[in-house]
Amino acid sequence: MRLSIERKPVKVYPDPKRVIARFFFNGEERAVEVVKHVMNLSDEEVFGLISPLLQEYSKRHRNITKILIRHSKKVRNSVERAGFDFDDIDKYRKLLLGSYFTHEYSIESAAFFNPSVVEDPDQSDLVEGERRLIISFRAVGEGHISSVVFRRALIDRNNDITVIPAGNYIDEAEVIKNAVYNKKLFLKKAADSKIDIEVLDEVGTKLQDKFDYATLRKVILDGKSLQENDLRKLEYDKILWLSDTYHEISFSRDTDISDRVIFPISEFERKGIEDARFVRFVKDDGSVIYYATYTAFDGAMIMPKLLQTTDFYDFKISPLHGIGAQNKNLALFPRKIGGKYVMMSRIDGFNNYLMYSDKLTVWDNPVMLQEPKFPWEFIQIGNCGSPIETAEGWLMITHGVGPMRRYCLGASLFDIDDPSIEIGRLSEPLVIPNTDEREGYVPNVLYSCGSIVHNDLLVIPYGLSDYCSSFATVSLELLLNKLKGSNS
Repeated sequence: MRLSIERKPVKVYPDPKRVIARFFFNGEERAVEVVKHVMNLSDEEVFGLISPLLQEYSKRHRNITKILIRHSKKVRNSVERAGFDFDDIDKYRKLLLGSYFTHEYSIESAAFFNPSVVEDPDQSDLVEGERRLIISFRAVGEGHISSVVFRRALIDRNNDITVIPAGNYIDEAEVIKNAVYNKKLFLKKAADSKIDIEVLDEVGTKLQDKFDYATLRKVILDGKSLQENDLRKLEYDKILWLSDTYHEISFSRDTDISDRVIFPISEFERKGIEDARFVRFVKDDGSVIYYATYTAFDGAMIMPKLLQTTDFYDFKISPLHGIGAQNKNLALFPRKIGGKYVMMSRIDGFNNYLMYSDKLTVWDNPVMLQEPKFPWEFIQIGNCGSPIETAEGWLMITHGVGPMRRYCLGASLFDIDDPSIEIGRLSEPLVIPNTDEREGYVPNVLYSCGSIVHNDLLVIPYGLSDYCSSFATVSLELLLNKLKGSNS
């Protein structure tokens, strides 16, 4: 008999009005022609065009002038090819140039789903029994491009959930390329990414054991300039694209958390950032940092990556390495066990694995932990976020895929000191899509990327049919008792 759960009367829907202003480039030849047209306008014509644009779009973007100037700088080469000196162009004409190389992108026009939840670092000014939460979502827009966005929520003493409405603007972060690379790990990841081995060997001879972005860029551009074959040049470009997967991003301090979007930056994630699993991680010294594993997708290849932050303003991003850092579904435990980091994974696409590591970004020696066992999960089993520490052991919410590709949520319990030992596992789903949740972008899918315990209830945010998101709760005591009494 299945446990009784309570679905909350709260749904978070995609909002097509949430737009960012992105760089738009249709090729060098067309760009040069656009530059010539703009440069041939009189000053009066330029002002007459840009003034109403600024008035209109300042209502949709926090600092549209800054965005347009930034985009105009990106076509400096096209300006010079058209026969003009970029530095001699006045500000209004640069703004107009920038507007021709800008388009709006609705980040969540298609879907808003697969939530993950952690405790907000700020728990000030609350009454007893209340808790402030940060919920991440996978937002999907035109072209099925996924990004990570956030909402703040409040759960009260009665376990009622209020999701705070989003602000009026949404901003991308400033990208900071100041990473120091480990040559051995970097070249191994490049080889895993199918970059030509001969090119990697040639580049590797010119790099020290540790190197920065500027050094790598110079080596790549120098090597590329000696090539005549376009396909060979592309291999050099791929190495530079890979370097973009190591970076830091920083959001302006005047943004609300709902204003921040982590949008694909590198070519290796150009088709989306999928299913971030956030976890509040407690270090050995008691300090707290927030990690998130996510999947970067370029349309063909999956690259698992790691986010880390302490304040949700500044994030460090890097790829994950090793045999165990393959496929999707990586989820980090919220603390070390036996002095090592611990991670769940699904390297083969349908079984759950467990891994230990001394290094947060290197994962090898995965050991199978679970395989599909019950009819509702015969196709695959995977985790739904980081395991939760309880008095009875590690509680892991799972997902299973069964007939008609229906996704359901399950639960398992593992030993607190040795999570390779399974204490119990639900034989029936914990949450299944009901008749109101079956229709959407992808029918019959119910999925979560992380849960939290509050006032003795397990709170599960979940995406329904890959369209919108909602919440369910279940008694933690009843769930643990059922798991302990199950025949694992």
